[in-house]
Amino acid sequence: MKREITCIVCPKGCQMIVNNIDGQYIVEGNSCIRGAKYGVDEVTNPKRMVTTTVRLEGAYLNMLPVKTSSSVAKDLVFEVMKVLSTIKITAPVKVGDIIVKNILNTGVDIISTKTINNIYESYGKEELRKIL
Repeated sequence: MKREITCIVCPKGCQMIVNNIDGQYIVEGNSCIRGAKYGVDEVTNPKRMVTTTVRLEGAYLNMLPVKTSSSVAKDLVFEVMKVLSTIKITAPVKVGDIIVKNILNTGVDIISTKTINNIYESYGKEELRKIL
């Protein structure tokens, strides 16, 4: 099996070829050892970070940006998204708050990437009454 990939470990973007010869992986075109490891990992067990939004209530925004705390297996990305589409959070939320712990038993958490106060903290009850 021969696969061509572009390394994303650093900005250099080495064009690599990963060969599987009798169960041994040979990486060509990498400039560093990190690139070789990335090449083998990408061919044997590709992983991705997931960034998306979940529904948010009680705030001036109705969506909260979130991301995975680390990479998840590429074949689980759509399952993760399906679970997150059912999540609804109530403000306030701070950057780094865990929104879902150990999603799909992967050991990876879903964390908030934005601090959002509840609507009363943002405007105050009197101002909010004037607006509404």
